[in-house]
Amino acid sequence: MPGPVFKTELKEASLLKQGKVRDIYALDDKLLIVASDRISCFDSVLPTPIPDKGRILTLLSLFWFEYTQDIIENHLISFSLADLPSAFSRYREMLQDRFMLVKKVKPLPIECIVRGYLAGSGFKEYAQSNSVCGISLEPGLKQGDKLKTPVFTPSFKAESGHDENISEAQARKLVGDKAYSEVKEKSLAIYKKAARYADSKGIIIADTKFEFGIKENKIILIDEILTPDSSRFWPKQAYTPGRPQFSFDKQFVRDYLVSVKWDKNPPAPVLPEDIVVRTREKYLQALKVLSGKTLA
Repeated sequence: MPGPVFKTELKEASLLKQGKVRDIYALDDKLLIVASDRISCFDSVLPTPIPDKGRILTLLSLFWFEYTQDIIENHLISFSLADLPSAFSRYREMLQDRFMLVKKVKPLPIECIVRGYLAGSGFKEYAQSNSVCGISLEPGLKQGDKLKTPVFTPSFKAESGHDENISEAQARKLVGDKAYSEVKEKSLAIYKKAARYADSKGIIIADTKFEFGIKENKIILIDEILTPDSSRFWPKQAYTPGRPQFSFDKQFVRDYLVSVKWDKNPPAPVLPEDIVVRTREKYLQALKVLSGKTLA
């Protein structure tokens, strides 16, 4: 396999957008999404790629798209190299396991976050106000505690900079009452089904985020789903409320960046080799445990 893919340059298609991780190309009436090995933390893309990360994210998303298709339609058309135009044959090695052909949709301007446990920014807010994104919770909870019921906390998708937590009223105003109610219902349903499955595999899904779009007046699931980039995965065996948890996600990289006292302003620091290797191992572990898949 080729080395880490930090940036793609597919001359045969028009680059529509380069996100923090994914490069999105226009391809006739479809989109071609290629997951790079870039990693972002605190709204900055780090200069150091994590080898195979894009492949891991894609394979895990493919698993979850299939697992949750009984709940909601998703944007996936194909992940087969045979369905790409012949002009892309010279990129086959690079694209293997890191691309999806997807439907063109109009993305909703909110991210749909479901929290089943008290962690991250949710715990920080709770420590000050006994609430998460304005939703009141019972007093006395510790960091990492399981919530009585998962909570839905939307955020506004900023084109650049940090996504902003918003209230239910603000989210309803952005997308409309009907769409808001539907994505809230679907987000909670997906989370609950996935969390039950992950629990059976020894992993806690502490929280995650989903994105949705509209295609022919129908809301469908888009982007990635339930990956180590978009979720907190905790091993059940090591779970202990009241402290930060061991994880199979990019919290490990965030913790390293905090430890070196990076001020979270660009440019982001280079990651040392041991952090890169251990991050890759964590992502691979999540892929194997949750989907049963390994990299070829």
